[in-house]
Amino acid sequence: MHTRRTPRRTRAASRATVGLLAAAALLVSGCSSGSSTTSTGNAADAALAALPRATPSALSPYYGQKLTWRSCGASGFECATLKAPLDYDKPSAGDIRLAVARKRATGKAKPLGSLMVNPGGPGGSAIAYLQQYAGIGYPAGVRARYDMVAMDPRGVARSEPIKCLDGRQMDTYTETDVTPDDQKETNALVGQYKKFAEGCGARSARLLRHVSTVEAARDMDTLRAVLGDPKLNYVGASYGTFLGATYAGLFPKRVGRLVLDGALDPSLSARDLNLQQTAGFETAFQAFAKDCVRHSDCPLGGKGTTPAKVGANLKAFFRKLDAHPIPTGDADGRKLGEALATTGVIAAMYDESQWPQLREALTAAMKHNDGAGLLALSDSYYERDSKGRYTNLMFANAAVNCLDLPAAFTGQDQVKRSLRSFEKASPVFGDGLAWASLNCTYWPVKPTGSPHRIEARGAAPIVVVGTTRDPATPYPWARSLSRQLASGRLLTYVGDGHTAYGRGSSCIDSAIDTYLLRGTPPARGKRCS
Repeated sequence: MHTRRTPRRTRAASRATVGLLAAAALLVSGCSSGSSTTSTGNAADAALAALPRATPSALSPYYGQKLTWRSCGASGFECATLKAPLDYDKPSAGDIRLAVARKRATGKAKPLGSLMVNPGGPGGSAIAYLQQYAGIGYPAGVRARYDMVAMDPRGVARSEPIKCLDGRQMDTYTETDVTPDDQKETNALVGQYKKFAEGCGARSARLLRHVSTVEAARDMDTLRAVLGDPKLNYVGASYGTFLGATYAGLFPKRVGRLVLDGALDPSLSARDLNLQQTAGFETAFQAFAKDCVRHSDCPLGGKGTTPAKVGANLKAFFRKLDAHPIPTGDADGRKLGEALATTGVIAAMYDESQWPQLREALTAAMKHNDGAGLLALSDSYYERDSKGRYTNLMFANAAVNCLDLPAAFTGQDQVKRSLRSFEKASPVFGDGLAWASLNCTYWPVKPTGSPHRIEARGAAPIVVVGTTRDPATPYPWARSLSRQLASGRLLTYVGDGHTAYGRGSSCIDSAIDTYLLRGTPPARGKRCS
């Protein structure tokens, strides 16, 4: 994944949740799967192996450290720095410093310990999510009983962030055409992927081999111990579900109350993840298209226009922008071309509350030659500010994804052979998302993970939440993960948008709150709308 929630989240918090996108490239940030502790064989035969229950003596200094808390951010929040080994297999090789924040339980009833949260990405700042949403916007009953805790994963935001490109270089990267029409444009696209990868390798060489999801999950266990919690209580959204599930697989006996909202399927390859997510975006776009034509301000068609025709009209507009970008009024002179426009549309697919903004932005671009609205959506997606500065979201995103799984494609010829299947999955976004799947091909370090199942045998009940028309984490992924987990319990939200908790369904919120506060998971097969 990633303001666009009910209750309304800040833009920073919502974007972090959205940052779970399998393509992880010029268009979108990626979702990942895989682990350094699994075999490289078929995922049907590989399952994440639990670590020994006893903490190795070499890690005792980390598990026994004391945090020094200080006030930070808004009133009531505290921050600290956690030390973890850069390499868990070689703890003597040096440390990494991880930023942690918390807000203490507000109630007088017996506290339930810590509730760790992660909004996704990979690359989303958990601390920003805590301070801007979870620590103030989670249900009062939950905040009364739990210390709300967040840690930026290694390589992310305040935790020794991965660095790759400067702002101007990122502008070029995000504007590069991801639907090449000839070999010259293909070479330009490949050149940008290589430049991105080389920049990461040059600026973040120390970290690049040590930002895997497995390592981040081990950091979570270190923090759990330092906080004094016998078990981990956790709410993870989007990529945060893979992080939480990985924790459960590694430390099943230390699982407390885990909510995995907008779940990934760790058993899929990068290509299959990307292809299925492409279909997810098409499902979301079809829902948008049906809604759009009911409104008089829909620039893609009037009442009765089919979703297929709406999609064809949008594609025609994208082709027009490919040939003739339009003004945006941007201080840096950027124009709206096909790449930025596509990103802007994709950004609005994550939450149906943004559909009116998308209609307005499309109307301005298509009828008034004004690309400012779609550019603003794209900039919010990439976390670019008005001064041309980017957060490290996209850098960390690629670094984690490319380490967690082998690349979707080995080269441009494989992409060309797969275009038909991607375009079948989504006539609107398929070609761009196919080419976006090429980004890890040129990564400077080899992947350490591979597709695998996560069973977490012996864990307490784990709640897996799936939304039926989720664009970024398609509903079948939640079904699959809930079946892989020995104690998985699927909770279904019949609706639109990415993730379900805190988005307006009292049925979903009540089920999750009951689980977090009482430990009672939802009934099997429970569905909400």
